[in-house]
Amino acid sequence: MLISTTGKKADSVVLPMLKTNVLKEESISSFEIEILGHGDSFTEWNRFVDTSSQGSIFCCSWWLKAVCPNGFEILTLRRGDRIVAGMPMPIYDNRGHTKIIMPQLTQVLGVLLAPQTSGNYERNLSNDMSILNALVRAIPQFDVFSMRFHYNFTNWLPFYWAGYKQTTRYTYIIENICDIETVFKNFHYSKKKNIKRAESMVTVKYDLSAKDFYENHKMTLAKQGRKIAYSYSLFNRIYDAVYKNNAGRTIYCTDMENYIHSALFVIWDGHSAYDLISTIDPDFRNSGSASLLIMEIIKYLSGKTEKFDFEGSMIENVELSFRRFGARQVPYFTISKDQRNYFIKAVMGVRPMAGRLARKLRFRR
Repeated sequence: MLISTTGKKADSVVLPMLKTNVLKEESISSFEIEILGHGDSFTEWNRFVDTSSQGSIFCCSWWLKAVCPNGFEILTLRRGDRIVAGMPMPIYDNRGHTKIIMPQLTQVLGVLLAPQTSGNYERNLSNDMSILNALVRAIPQFDVFSMRFHYNFTNWLPFYWAGYKQTTRYTYIIENICDIETVFKNFHYSKKKNIKRAESMVTVKYDLSAKDFYENHKMTLAKQGRKIAYSYSLFNRIYDAVYKNNAGRTIYCTDMENYIHSALFVIWDGHSAYDLISTIDPDFRNSGSASLLIMEIIKYLSGKTEKFDFEGSMIENVELSFRRFGARQVPYFTISKDQRNYFIKAVMGVRPMAGRLARKLRFRR
């Protein structure tokens, strides 16, 4: 097995030592590890993303360049002349601690696997185990690892054997948006009522500028006593990248006085669309405009992609809203591992506790 941090083949390999010996030497001899980074070609990787059932827009090199301006690496596993698995790795240095964690505004990354070539279940599972064991062993040294995996990734056992933890989260997906009639038939009556009300009050428009969308989101959050969690520079890079790649648009509703009631920033690839960011002005929450935007963007995307992913939420009221669009609940994994020493973990744990206590004291005053 060969490994390189420059995308080129190396003469030797040094893999991180794990506490559990889950990988037999004979199982790695047929694989070649290659790490793609700055200066390498991502053409083959992007083709692999398109064919993998775990592939998504978030794994494309152009998306990673937008959300990881300080760089990223892609760990790939090759068998012969083809990629059989891979994992994008946004790597951050936080005060001397190496973190492999999710970039902002990126829903999922994790492991991507090549399509199965056999109809035999046991053979396919054995092949996956061999690939995943090799991939887990090849992850570079880190202090903190926390990644959200695509819902089509279902076998995290090799990570478990290597000491990782898993948390199940949920997203909501509308399947087969090409069948518009069935999609809208499955809307809850409350959503249909919202749409009918909104159609008499607002006008749907496309392509709100990056600056105007960001400022609108910032303003609507401020009305709720909240601050925006991402920078304009990050949003502008994503906005420019998706428009350049014909992979996203903003859509919004305005009334006769040109007030924006709500807006969406939706992105897509050949498999799925994603409701990346939504804004609703609290002053116009009852206009039903948000439901109207969902209906209109699904109409627009019908024929361009297969599914509509609301990107999920563990917030009760938000989950209820997504469910009422007739969306199916789908579980996915967050897989993590913290290798910092006990003292560092304790110090880092005290900080958020102190912040929560300070907020409580301010509230009581």
